[in-house]
Amino acid sequence: MERTDRRVRKTKAQLNAGLAKLMKTKNINEITVKELVDEVDINRSTFYLHYTDIHNLLDSIEQDLLMRIQQVIEAHPVLPHNKNTFPFIADMFTILEENKEICCALLGQHGDMHFIRQIEEIIAENSIKSISHLYPAGKNDLKYYYDFCLSGCLGLLKSWMEQDNPESPEHMAQLTYKMVTHAMDVFYESVE
Repeated sequence: MERTDRRVRKTKAQLNAGLAKLMKTKNINEITVKELVDEVDINRSTFYLHYTDIHNLLDSIEQDLLMRIQQVIEAHPVLPHNKNTFPFIADMFTILEENKEICCALLGQHGDMHFIRQIEEIIAENSIKSISHLYPAGKNDLKYYYDFCLSGCLGLLKSWMEQDNPESPEHMAQLTYKMVTHAMDVFYESVE
């Protein structure tokens, strides 16, 4: 049973890597099952044991990533004075590094903007509500703060993942933490 599970994981990892590679140059709608299985050198029948089509594969990858992101959010709820912010950011960079190729493809030119919006919504739902309770005086400006930080973080992530020899996830988590918390200083000042 364990050997079978290992083979299934290996096959799925190959398909994920192949899809990521193809998505760097093509839109998901232009990628065929034949092209993907040729890329990763497996049989079409093996592909169909796990997925119904290319979109089903992509959806499976995205759902797995969304589940992992949701787990990180739940593990690090928003607390006053950014007490859980660094562990949250560090865990997010770990997920990105572990899934670098597919995340790079999803954030790239041929990526899935719907998926990016889903991540944005999950993070917004969990952070804006919590922050608004902590800083009621700045409640009207929170959306702008959040959009500012989110856009900056997405740009930072894309730049980091496109590097041939990127800095470590720990370094990037520290850098992101400093940027986000410094931007948050505006709200601390308003309550002091």
